[in-house]
Amino acid sequence: MRVIDCINSSEKTAFSFEVLPPIKGTGTTRLFGSIDKLMEFDPKYINITTHHSENVYVDMGDGLFKRSSIRRRPGTVAIATAIHHRYGIPVVPHILCNGYTLEETEYVLIDLQLSGITDILVLQGDKVKDDKNGAPRQQGHTHAIDLQRQVNRFNEGFFLDGSQMKERGARFSYGVACYPEKHEEAPNLDSDIAWLKRKVDEGAEYAVTQMFFDNEKYFEFVRRAREAGINVPIIPGIKPIYRLSQLNILPKTFRVDLPDALVTEMLKCKDDASAVQVGREWCTRQCRELIANGVPSIHFYTLNAVDSVCEIAKAIY
Repeated sequence: MRVIDCINSSEKTAFSFEVLPPIKGTGTTRLFGSIDKLMEFDPKYINITTHHSENVYVDMGDGLFKRSSIRRRPGTVAIATAIHHRYGIPVVPHILCNGYTLEETEYVLIDLQLSGITDILVLQGDKVKDDKNGAPRQQGHTHAIDLQRQVNRFNEGFFLDGSQMKERGARFSYGVACYPEKHEEAPNLDSDIAWLKRKVDEGAEYAVTQMFFDNEKYFEFVRRAREAGINVPIIPGIKPIYRLSQLNILPKTFRVDLPDALVTEMLKCKDDASAVQVGREWCTRQCRELIANGVPSIHFYTLNAVDSVCEIAKAIY
């Protein structure tokens, strides 16, 4: 069953979450342990992030440095396949523009298709480290809509070089990202929504939001998206705060605003333990309001917050 079918057929607000591939050399024990905890809440699908290579500089000991390209979290396709077969539910690996060539993307699509995985999330992705302008690597895609077109062409049975597949496999179904507080590159929210409309017109079946902490911004974004003719499900992406430092890190990293009421409560915290509790309570209230307003699904960003997500899920599902 495709992710869009899982969302549309769920009798109640669906539950899903996102995991990261393990750091190189650490194995899957911790990852599977986290998933095991969350399976209690009947996830409809699991997203797997993708991480491009990073440039590191190794001191050669003679005053010179050698630049090397490494991937700290390899194995998105392998992890997606392992989760799919271990848990028997749809998995959604992320496919990125930044950091990947067109040919690398094509081979990822081939590998996923051969593994029986045909749900993906199409994203621009974070800028490659040391590349402030986000220029595509080796003629890779710049924008998610360009990557969508490559996926669409692949679905039609054609490779990058124009040759036709002898046997066309199952088509990819995909979602895209959206931003209730606008993407950092967009001049304003109207422009951002116009780009989302183009993504939907190109074939995106649903959209998942960047994390947000003010439900009113999500509701307003959905209202304006509907007015613009965007009728696909818009899935709220939610992350519970679990550290005091996130009071400053999250707005800087993800370009999101924290509501005054949340900031006031966080500033009362003396340590991370109290910040975890504030984060859980805030997130639980957020989710209850979202469910009361009929959202089709809630997607949790679980990085370092699996225990918090479990407690929130117990309260709302």
